[in-house]
Amino acid sequence: MTSKKMDNLGIIAAGGPAPGINGVISSATIEARNRGKKVIGILDGFKWISMGDTSKVLDLDIQNTSRIHTTGGSIIGISRQNPLATEQTFKNTVSSIEKLGIGNLITIGGDGTMFLAKTLHEHFGGRLKIAHLPKTIDNNIALPDYISTFGFETARDVGAKIMNNIMEEARTTGRWFLVITMGRRTGHLALGIGQSSGATITIIPEDFEEEKVPLEKVVAILEGSIIKRMSMGREYGVAILAEGMLDKIDPVDLGLMDKDGMGRIRYVDVNFGQLLKSTLGEKLSEKGVEVELVHKRLGYEMRSANPIPFDVDYTRKLGYCAVKYLLDGEEDGALVYVRTGKIQAIPFQELIDEKTNSIKVRYMDKNTEAYEVSQKYMIKLNRDDIETPVALKKLSEQTSLNGGEFREYFSKIFR
Repeated sequence: MTSKKMDNLGIIAAGGPAPGINGVISSATIEARNRGKKVIGILDGFKWISMGDTSKVLDLDIQNTSRIHTTGGSIIGISRQNPLATEQTFKNTVSSIEKLGIGNLITIGGDGTMFLAKTLHEHFGGRLKIAHLPKTIDNNIALPDYISTFGFETARDVGAKIMNNIMEEARTTGRWFLVITMGRRTGHLALGIGQSSGATITIIPEDFEEEKVPLEKVVAILEGSIIKRMSMGREYGVAILAEGMLDKIDPVDLGLMDKDGMGRIRYVDVNFGQLLKSTLGEKLSEKGVEVELVHKRLGYEMRSANPIPFDVDYTRKLGYCAVKYLLDGEEDGALVYVRTGKIQAIPFQELIDEKTNSIKVRYMDKNTEAYEVSQKYMIKLNRDDIETPVALKKLSEQTSLNGGEFREYFSKIFR
């Protein structure tokens, strides 16, 4: 163990990019430097320090951070390198932090990075104070009162603007677009974009009560939306699906998938859109319905975008509060956030799901008016459509099925 004094403040960003990272770096650096602290930006997440390389750092000061708060990306980079991958990489990470003299650490990331922060905090036993800041466009960290994670609002804004263009493209060309949005395990981002842009239908994991959903059920929901819209005289539309549906759909229907550095499915390597397009096209053709389908993935365009004013302001507060927590507070390890304008902190242990020994995930709450509103303004089949004779007749006439066949096929949606 090194005897070097651990008095520096370190900043590290890990996981995937999100708008606002530079805002945190800027405000945290300015406040720490004004308090006389040396600030070290650890480059590329845990990539280099997990190898024991302490040369890949950036000395942060007011001059090189004062005007970055409105920019996207991260001036210190980012990566998904997992220092818990092996015993040696964790030892390297610990020794690197000690060699750099870091006694206060700001970690910027989602649930995976927060678990790493918790593990480091436990290992150092109070010698390393850690403030974790909630960064993810997925908005799935369990903050109280449905407080957003930073980056989410910008991602939703960027995504909604892109979707507005896609919807006009759909109308102009008479096509149906199947858009897969980022959003690991949860549907916050997909539903947020869908509501903001007025997409025809949005499908998220939380829509389903069952643990695993057959692909054919998801396809049937899309078929129903397309046919119902046709019965209204419109042969175009936009369907948004959260990529977290890949965790929800029966893996037998999806095939084998690679994992990322955190041991999670690499969604980017799964051509979910193409799978949906081909399967949906076949099912519609079997019913005499011919629709031109186009699939698109919406993701990287949102992650490194310049933050909107909401996230610029939000991250400035978060960076400042993280430094205040580390240098003024008596506690030494927590998720730090801002609530009603005041600094708040949740100890790492309170964020652990005891059943899974991992960070708790915030899912979309279906028992809210917010979710209810989202469902009211979508176009999709409901029970009345297949149980009311007049509605059933109008829908089945769009296909080669008779009323009974139509009801029997689409009843799977409601099982």
